[in-house]
Parts: sequence; structure tokens; C-alpha cells
Amino acid sequence: MPSIVPVPNELTKPFWDACKDGRLVIQECEICNRMQNPPEDKCWECDSPDNLIWREVQGRGTIDGYVVIYDSRLEAFWDQQPYNVAIINLLDNPDIKFFSNLPGTPVDQVPVGSQVQVEFEQVAPDQFIPQWRVIE
Repeated sequence: MPSIVPVPNELTKPFWDACKDGRLVIQECEICNRMQNPPEDKCWECDSPDNLIWREVQGRGTIDGYVVIYDSRLEAFWDQQPYNVAIINLLDNPDIKFFSNLPGTPVDQVPVGSQVQVEFEQVAPDQFIPQWRVIE
């Protein structure tokens, strides 16, 4: 499936750099120990702007739910329709959610509740994105 190539900025660059290295990282506040995604310039919980670090997580999760896209507004995906988009709850912190099209999973056969493992798909010469694959 073709992917939209993200454009890292100063805030998101550590996340995308880790993806290039095959690692999944999440922002964490050293004051209140809260993890957050997507990254922000301050903690969502305690509002601290200076105590955010990047923490590597195991890259496993569970499928919380999904939708099937039959009529995408994104022209790059028209030839791939229909496709699924699943909500992934991160095992390290179920409040952290990712969205993925679950490569290898038939469109209408997404096993809600199943475990998934992150993989990194190359979408440009020096850019990788996290994708999630169902594991047995």
C-alpha cells in the first residue's frame, strides 16, 4: 500500500529517527511519568515543558477496533481500496494509540483483541513509518 511520507519537524524528528533505526519511541514526562503520543512541546498532564524524554517501548499492542475505507479522499490510496485502518493500543501503555492498515490482514477479517507487533516500512529513501502486523 503506498504511504504518505511524513515530514519531520523539530518536535517529531526523534520519533522518525528512531523509526529509521527500527525502534519505537514515545514521549514521557520525567516529572509525572506520563507517556504521550503524538508528541507535544509540553506534558499533557502536568504542563511541564522541560522534562520530556523519548522512551523506547517494546512495539507490541492489541487491536481495539477498526474501520474499512471504501472511498478514501486521499488519491494515493484510491487503487488500494478497500483497506482497513485499525486502532492499536500500545501494551506498554494502553492510553497510547496508533492507527495502522494492518499489512497482511484481509480487509474484513481484522481480529479485534489480537496482539500485533510493530514493523517499519520504508516509504522514502531515508524515511520509515511504523506499521503493525497481527502475531499469533
